[in-house]
Amino acid sequence: MRERILIFCGVAIFLVLFTYPLWHAAAVSTRATPLRLQLPVEARECVAPIPYMSRGHMEILISWRENAVRHGVRMVRATNGKVYDASLTHTCLGCHSRQEFCDKCHSYSGVSAPTCWQCHNESKLIAGRTP
Repeated sequence: MRERILIFCGVAIFLVLFTYPLWHAAAVSTRATPLRLQLPVEARECVAPIPYMSRGHMEILISWRENAVRHGVRMVRATNGKVYDASLTHTCLGCHSRQEFCDKCHSYSGVSAPTCWQCHNESKLIAGRTP
Protein backbone atom coordinates (compact mmCIF):
# COMPACT_ATOMS: atom_id res chain seq x y z
CA MET A 1 0.00 0.00 0.00
CA ARG A 2 2.84 2.34 0.83
CA GLU A 3 4.40 1.88 -2.65
CA ARG A 4 1.17 3.03 -4.31
CA ILE A 5 1.34 6.34 -2.47
CA LEU A 6 5.00 6.84 -3.47
CA ILE A 7 4.23 5.93 -7.11
CA PHE A 8 1.24 8.29 -7.18
CA CYS A 9 3.31 11.12 -5.71
CA GLY A 10 6.12 10.47 -8.19
CA VAL A 11 3.70 10.50 -11.16
CA ALA A 12 2.02 13.67 -9.86
CA ILE A 13 5.38 15.46 -9.47
CA PHE A 14 6.42 14.33 -12.96
CA LEU A 15 3.16 15.62 -14.51
CA VAL A 16 3.44 18.97 -12.75
CA LEU A 17 7.04 19.46 -13.89
CA PHE A 18 6.36 18.17 -17.41
CA THR A 19 3.34 20.43 -17.96
CA TYR A 20 4.79 23.48 -16.15
CA PRO A 21 5.60 25.42 -19.36
CA LEU A 22 2.03 25.03 -20.61
CA TRP A 23 0.15 26.18 -17.55
CA HIS A 24 2.73 28.85 -16.74
CA ALA A 25 2.34 30.38 -20.21
CA ALA A 26 -1.45 30.28 -19.86
CA ALA A 27 -1.30 31.92 -16.43
CA VAL A 28 1.11 34.66 -17.41
CA SER A 29 -0.59 35.24 -20.77
CA THR A 30 2.26 37.17 -22.36
CA ARG A 31 2.01 38.05 -26.00
CA ALA A 32 4.68 39.26 -28.33
CA THR A 33 4.22 42.81 -29.50
CA PRO A 34 3.28 42.91 -33.17
CA LEU A 35 5.96 44.01 -35.59
CA ARG A 36 5.47 47.50 -37.00
CA LEU A 37 7.16 47.77 -40.37
CA GLN A 38 7.61 51.05 -42.13
CA LEU A 39 5.71 50.48 -45.37
CA PRO A 40 6.57 52.61 -48.39
CA VAL A 41 4.34 55.67 -48.71
CA GLU A 42 4.75 56.28 -52.44
CA ALA A 43 4.22 52.67 -53.61
CA ARG A 44 0.67 51.39 -53.22
CA GLU A 45 1.20 47.80 -54.36
CA CYS A 46 3.91 45.18 -54.36
CA VAL A 47 4.90 42.53 -56.91
CA ALA A 48 2.67 40.09 -55.01
CA PRO A 49 0.00 40.35 -52.31
CA ILE A 50 1.36 41.25 -48.86
CA PRO A 51 0.37 37.97 -47.13
CA TYR A 52 2.28 36.03 -49.79
CA MET A 53 5.27 38.37 -49.67
CA SER A 54 5.58 38.02 -45.90
CA ARG A 55 6.07 34.28 -46.17
CA GLY A 56 7.30 33.71 -49.74
CA HIS A 57 9.49 36.66 -50.69
CA MET A 58 12.65 34.55 -50.72
CA GLU A 59 11.15 32.15 -53.29
CA ILE A 60 10.41 35.13 -55.55
CA LEU A 61 13.89 36.58 -55.11
CA ILE A 62 15.56 33.22 -55.72
CA SER A 63 13.51 32.59 -58.88
CA TRP A 64 14.34 36.12 -60.11
CA ARG A 65 18.03 35.48 -59.51
CA GLU A 66 18.00 32.08 -61.20
CA ASN A 67 16.07 33.32 -64.24
CA ALA A 68 18.19 36.46 -64.60
CA VAL A 69 21.55 34.73 -64.22
CA ARG A 70 20.86 31.47 -66.03
CA HIS A 71 18.28 32.44 -68.64
CA GLY A 72 18.77 36.18 -69.08
CA VAL A 73 15.15 36.98 -68.11
CA ARG A 74 15.38 40.43 -66.51
CA MET A 75 11.71 41.45 -66.62
CA VAL A 76 8.89 39.66 -64.78
CA ARG A 77 5.13 40.01 -64.89
CA ALA A 78 3.68 40.28 -61.40
CA THR A 79 0.33 39.01 -60.16
CA ASN A 80 -1.14 42.49 -60.64
CA GLY A 81 -0.23 42.40 -64.36
CA LYS A 82 2.55 44.99 -64.17
CA VAL A 83 6.03 44.26 -65.49
CA TYR A 84 8.93 44.73 -63.08
CA ASP A 85 12.69 44.50 -63.33
CA ALA A 86 13.74 41.23 -61.65
CA SER A 87 16.10 43.05 -59.31
CA LEU A 88 16.30 43.31 -55.56
CA THR A 89 18.19 46.59 -55.87
CA HIS A 90 15.98 48.35 -58.41
CA THR A 91 12.56 46.89 -57.60
CA CYS A 92 12.47 46.03 -53.89
CA LEU A 93 15.00 48.48 -52.47
CA GLY A 94 13.41 51.20 -54.61
CA CYS A 95 10.50 51.15 -52.12
CA HIS A 96 11.79 49.43 -49.00
CA SER A 97 14.69 50.38 -46.79
CA ARG A 98 16.95 47.54 -45.76
CA GLN A 99 17.32 48.78 -42.16
CA GLU A 100 13.69 49.77 -41.60
CA PHE A 101 12.11 46.83 -43.41
CA CYS A 102 14.29 43.80 -44.17
CA ASP A 103 16.59 43.82 -41.14
CA LYS A 104 13.76 44.67 -38.74
CA CYS A 105 11.59 41.76 -39.91
CA HIS A 106 14.44 39.25 -40.02
CA SER A 107 15.52 40.26 -36.52
CA TYR A 108 11.94 40.04 -35.17
CA SER A 109 11.45 36.60 -36.74
CA GLY A 110 14.83 35.30 -35.61
CA VAL A 111 15.88 34.58 -39.19
CA SER A 112 19.52 34.97 -40.09
CA ALA A 113 20.32 37.56 -42.71
CA PRO A 114 20.36 36.10 -46.20
CA THR A 115 23.33 36.39 -48.54
CA CYS A 116 21.55 39.08 -50.59
CA TRP A 117 23.58 41.81 -48.92
CA GLN A 118 26.91 40.50 -50.18
CA CYS A 119 26.08 42.00 -53.58
CA HIS A 120 23.08 44.29 -53.04
CA ASN A 121 23.27 47.31 -50.82
CA GLU A 122 21.72 50.73 -50.61
CA SER A 123 24.96 52.64 -51.08
CA LYS A 124 25.22 51.19 -54.58
CA LEU A 125 21.57 52.07 -55.21
CA ILE A 126 22.08 55.63 -54.02
CA ALA A 127 25.26 56.05 -56.04
CA GLY A 128 23.38 54.88 -59.15
CA ARG A 129 25.52 51.80 -59.60
CA THR A 130 24.19 48.29 -59.86
CA PRO A 131 25.87 45.19 -58.53
